[in-house]
Amino acid sequence: MEKNSYLNRMLQNAGMALDNSFVKRRYLDVTYATISPSQKLDIYLPEIGEGPFPTIVFIHGGAFQGGDKAENQVSPFLYGLYRGFAVASLNYRLSGEAIFPAGLRDVKAAIRFLRANAERYHLDPRRFVAAGGSSGGNFAAMVCVTGNITEFDDDSLGYPGISSAVQAGVIWFPPTDFYKMDEQLAENGVRTSGHGYADSPESKYLGGALRSLPVAVVQAATPMTYIHSGVPPMLIQHGRKDCLVPYQQSVMLAEKIREIAGEDKVRLELLKYADHADLWFETVCNMQKVFAFLERSIEMEQV
Repeated sequence: MEKNSYLNRMLQNAGMALDNSFVKRRYLDVTYATISPSQKLDIYLPEIGEGPFPTIVFIHGGAFQGGDKAENQVSPFLYGLYRGFAVASLNYRLSGEAIFPAGLRDVKAAIRFLRANAERYHLDPRRFVAAGGSSGGNFAAMVCVTGNITEFDDDSLGYPGISSAVQAGVIWFPPTDFYKMDEQLAENGVRTSGHGYADSPESKYLGGALRSLPVAVVQAATPMTYIHSGVPPMLIQHGRKDCLVPYQQSVMLAEKIREIAGEDKVRLELLKYADHADLWFETVCNMQKVFAFLERSIEMEQV
């Protein structure tokens, strides 16, 4: 695999717009901060009921440098509207605009905005879920494990003092240890896709070629750095056939959570035939499993 094919595959579905016409109650292009035009989100509400609704905060993927809140990546999670969940799909500063931790700070600012304005939008501030795939999965995992860490809460983005913690997470095929990705892909019989090159998505996200950056900078962007005993429950799913982000990335994350927080805080599922961002994740059967997990989890965890 050529070194740029990772990026090409990650972005191949970029621009496929979401058909949200079936959602009757929605708030589109809501500004959650004012530093960048990227800091907007869309809110979708169930058609029945006045809430407050448990809320899925969906973080799109796109190799940290592409994707959009209004693409069809969010579509499988809109199934939650029929199960009483609201869905907030958000944009954030991509790596071409600002490097780490800007995007993560945006995601956490969006959560603070939603929590502070929960009554206005019929959301339940006690029951927020982070969800995302690929680079969005990295962000979702980071949100889950840094609820007790203030360094990624940028007060200049608004609502200082409001919690950016979430009560559960759905993490799909996330990069979690940038250093090991090429090695693990080689173990899986995939020719290296050059995650360590200066023009790789991860290097652009961090602001330099991985091997040239201080180890502390790279480790700061991995969720495994921040796992603690109080992390919320997480469902982690990854395809064994993933040729872009090796499934071992999820295995390592789950093992670390079990070691530090306990077996009840993580559920790891490896989809035998699934590749990266595969439709296997979006099947009715799998989404029923996802929402069953969330419905159990959010009743256990409160802010």
